[in-house]
Amino acid sequence: MNTEFRSFEDLEVWKKGRELRLFVKVLIKKFPADEKYAPTLQIRKSSRSVTNNIAEGHGRFFYQENIQFCRVSRGSLTETLDHVIVAFDEEYITQKELDDFRSIYNECLRLLNGYIGYLKKAKTWQSKP
Repeated sequence: MNTEFRSFEDLEVWKKGRELRLFVKVLIKKFPADEKYAPTLQIRKSSRSVTNNIAEGHGRFFYQENIQFCRVSRGSLTETLDHVIVAFDEEYITQKELDDFRSIYNECLRLLNGYIGYLKKAKTWQSKP
């Protein structure tokens, strides 16, 4: 069985990040018109950064660089959670929407941490004589 990934699109973590990004896309449509630019732009950018950095790291072909981009992705993921919490605090979204987001967030974080662990092990294995 061939377990080698051909594309970042094959990564479960990227797929979950995409799900998170699409969830945010729907969520921000509920924001009031006067919040259309600053908060909406910030949450859109941070949610996109999750998958963007996974893809960029995958394209680097060096474990350490890939790990670093995944760490940036993890930071963007956490930033997105903060934006969603702000949206809840400002009463733009409901408790259920926050809970639904947290569910996707937690799974994405679990997969991202697992992928980083996998890359670290692969890097160590590759450097052994």
